[in-house]
Amino acid sequence: MSTALIIVDIQNDYFPNGKMELSNPEKAAANAAKVLEYFRKNNKDNIFHVQHIASHPSLGFFLPDTEGVKIHDAVSPLENECIIEKNFANSFLKTKLESKLKENGVTKLVVVGMMTHMCIDATVRAAVDLGYETTLVEDACATKELAYQDKVVPAEQVHYAFVSALNGMYANVISTEDFLQQKANTN
Repeated sequence: MSTALIIVDIQNDYFPNGKMELSNPEKAAANAAKVLEYFRKNNKDNIFHVQHIASHPSLGFFLPDTEGVKIHDAVSPLENECIIEKNFANSFLKTKLESKLKENGVTKLVVVGMMTHMCIDATVRAAVDLGYETTLVEDACATKELAYQDKVVPAEQVHYAFVSALNGMYANVISTEDFLQQKANTN
């Protein structure tokens, strides 16, 4: 059984001065970088960087050929690491991700990235629907505050509502520290 790391949309537009700034993206990216470092040392053939490319300018961010669409330096892909381009929230929808995972015999996924309430949620649910045992490293993810009518939901509450909903039924939700500690204890 092979495990892959899926790094979803850790791109410049989500950081300060980007077109869709999230809450605490630097902390999430730093934690994602720790998980990436673990995979580079222990499972370097199964690292997949997912990069969202806006399919229409109306999205307003991740526009082709902009600084904002680039993968952030904190998790910058190495030459041998696979980059999967996507145009939808779900990292599997109309991409090569599933076929690449099957090629590598992957049955388990570790997911990190951005935005918790959108692309992370969609990707984790799709992964489980496709039969992958999935771990979500929650503090290696970031989101933003949301609003509906006159109700504003702070980013931290959005984040924890989504990871709580995923925990158990869809994924093993865990912190970076606990993930790395578990791996240290099994190696």
